[in-house]
This record gives sequence, C-alpha cells and structure tokens, in this order.
Amino acid sequence: MNFRTIALPIGRLLLLISLLMIIPAIADVFAENPDWQVFLVSALVLGTAGVLMTMAFHGENPPENFREALIFVNAAWFAFSFAGSIPFFFSGLGINFTDAFFETASGLTTTGSTILTGLDHLPPGILLWRALLQWIGGIGVVAIGIWLLPGLRVGGSQLFSLESSESTTKPYGHVGPFVYRLLVLYAGLTLSCLALYQLCGMDFFDAVVHAMTTVSTGGFSTSDQSFGQFSGTSVYWVATVFMLSSSFPFLFLIRSIERRQAGSDAQILLLLIIVTIASFSVFLLERFIVLDTPFHMFTLATFNVVSVITTTGYAANDYLQFGPAVVAIFFVLTFFGGCSGSTSGGFKMFRVAILTSYVQSLLRRLIRPHRVLEPKFQGRRVSNSVLEGILVFAVLYAGAFAGFAIVYMMLGLDPITALSASITALANVGPGVGDTIGPSGTFQSLPDLAKWFLAIEMILGRLEILAGILILTPDFWLE
Repeated sequence: MNFRTIALPIGRLLLLISLLMIIPAIADVFAENPDWQVFLVSALVLGTAGVLMTMAFHGENPPENFREALIFVNAAWFAFSFAGSIPFFFSGLGINFTDAFFETASGLTTTGSTILTGLDHLPPGILLWRALLQWIGGIGVVAIGIWLLPGLRVGGSQLFSLESSESTTKPYGHVGPFVYRLLVLYAGLTLSCLALYQLCGMDFFDAVVHAMTTVSTGGFSTSDQSFGQFSGTSVYWVATVFMLSSSFPFLFLIRSIERRQAGSDAQILLLLIIVTIASFSVFLLERFIVLDTPFHMFTLATFNVVSVITTTGYAANDYLQFGPAVVAIFFVLTFFGGCSGSTSGGFKMFRVAILTSYVQSLLRRLIRPHRVLEPKFQGRRVSNSVLEGILVFAVLYAGAFAGFAIVYMMLGLDPITALSASITALANVGPGVGDTIGPSGTFQSLPDLAKWFLAIEMILGRLEILAGILILTPDFWLE
C-alpha cells in the first residue's frame, strides 16, 4: 500500500478548499464583516499545506488500484470536512469544533442538517460558505479530484463509480470527457436555477445560495424558515423542478441533451410515480386540517414531498403538524432517495426497483414453483452478482440505520428522535421528524457525542456504506 499516492490528491484538494474560501472572504469584505480575516487566514494556511504536500509528493502516480482508491475516497471526505470546519470554528458564530465539524460534514454530504439558528442575521460569508460546501459536495469531492488528476485512468473510473454509484465506469471511453460534461451540466443547471429564482422575486444573494443548494440537493437556506420565507407559488415550482432534475441520473441527462439517450429510465419513472402518489396523499390529508386554496396546498405538498425524497431537505412549512398519517408518509419517504448517479442520497431508486422485481419473482415462484422467473431492470435480466451486491447493501443499510439509532438512544435521545436522526443522516436528507430535529428545529441541542456519530453516519451514507465499511475489515489491509 503506497500512501504517498493518496497524499498527493489530498494536497490538491486542500488547494481547492483554500481557493474556495476566497469567495466568502470577498463577500464579507463587501459586507464589512470581520470574518473575512478568518476565511483569508484559513485559506492561506490550507493553501500552504496543500502546496507543501503537492511539492513533497510530486511525481507520485495517482491511486490506481481498488484499495488505494477506496482509502482516498474516505480520506478525501474526512480531510475536506476537517478543513472546511476551520472558518466556522474561528468565525464570530461562537460554536465549538464539534458543531463546526457537524455543520461542515452536513454541508459536504449535502445532508442539510444544521446546528445554526438565526440564519436571517448571519453574515453573508458564512451563508455563502455553507452553500459552497453543498455545491462542491453535490458534484462530489471525488469527482473534483478526478478532474484535478488528468493522469488518473483506471483508478479514476473506480473513484467516480464509488461516489456516484454509476455502473457505467467509462461511459465516454475515458473519465476526462465524462467529468467535463458532468461539470458543464452541473454549472448549467445552477445558472439556470439562479436565473429563474431571480425571475420569481429572489434577490441576487438568496438566488445564488439557493441555486447552489437546490441543484446539489443539499437544502441549506438563508433563513430559519427555509423556503417558508418566500411568497407565491412560482418559486416553489422552480425549486421542485430543479430538485427533481438533480435527482435524475446525470448520465441520463447528459445523453438526453446530446440526443444519445433512447427510451426512458425505469428508476426515473419509479421516482415520479412515488412522488405523484405521495404528493396527492399529503394534499388530501392536509385538506381536512388546513384552510387554504387547493392549488397552494398542492404546491406545498408536492414541494415538501420532492424535498424529502430527493434528500434536499428544504421545508415550506412544518408539515409534521398535519397529523400522524402525514408524519408517517414523510418518514417512509426518507428511506427512498433519488436515482443512482445523481446528487441525491438515500437508498436509491434503482435498488428499490430491482428489489421489487426480485420479491415479485419470488412470490410468483411460490405460486408456480416450476416457472423460471428472474428479476429484471429495464427489461434486462439482473445478474446474480448485481443482485447479491444489492441484497448485501440492503442488509448493511438496515443494520447501519438500526445500529446508529441504538447508539443515539443510549446517548439520551428519545426513540422517535433517535430513529429519525439515524435515517436522515444515513440517507443525507436533513430534517427529521419530531419537535427537536423536525423541519422547524435544529440539531443544536443534541449531545456532542451524538453529533460526531451523526457526522460519521452522514459521510458513511454519502459513500453508500460499503466504501466506508470495507476499510474496517481485516482482509482489506492484508497484502
């Protein structure tokens, strides 16, 4: 195991972080907020560390085998999380390092859980830094690392497949052309979302922040009210469209734009079906409780459903006040997530589709034992290796959810909060259910140890569990 090959890209990532910190520093300079000094000094320190690491390990080959790629994936997320915590810790927020790390990890993993209150009165640098963390996290620290490492070939495709769950490791023959198209698409979606938000009445700063956190399906906002600060219905529909678009497979979007995509994608269809059913269910249930125009109620219901299922985490209102049935719907939606190869977290729709097909084939064989029925996805037979991997992932996913929930209960959280906190961190959703961590609450009051476990669970969920668990197995470290 050559750890020098891992240190080189980590150094380049530190350089990237330091450059990003200049942006909120400039925002604070214009706002005459003293935190610009914190961002500038942090940028200089991290930039110096990045330069020294890059020079020290210059000439090393980038990670090319599976194990080195796996270590780099984990090291990149934790290194970025620790480095990104520095401005939060030394700023005027007055928070401890636990809270700073939690906020950073939540941003980079596009979870959207927060420990901050009084967002309406925070300086622009902090708000912009939170949005930048989510925007970078949405495209993926690992994908950015591939872009910065032009010499990466086989390892590059491994890294990107680990991060994005994209089964097609080389859709364009080489990683470079695909990453280029990915970045162009991501930037295009962000700019389009920004322009439409401004047309809907947002000021420029709010539009910038929310465009970045919408397209990244992150959910950080500039107000404690989240999207409830905005009036009218048009802004909610713009957000809904872009949240859904960002939860579609990016390879599908790229090929559709290039007119290379034939037919539909089964996981997109499944996502839209679930969104439709859940939106109408929430709308019908709320009609018995809320006095409002039907269209406005349906708009908010759809917005909240899409926000949760795409793991964005915005809130238009406190939907948990509409009765236990609505709470149950949103709790179940937390488990699903968006499509594979998107910025969304969660279990992912392609796994739901394949497991559903597998269960159907089992039930049919029970009725007619002599029939030969195999699970299929988009009309194609699912290989045993793929099915085995999904079943293992499902078991690990359920085990991680239950295991972390037990830890949170042992740390003093009530069962509802513990279960909700566990799945919202693992699925990278953001708000949970209950009075403490619901849409109108924050994670501030949780014990510090619980916040560390939640931050680790967020990163584990962003790496889709396997990438984090494999490095803990003894066999991984054996030559």
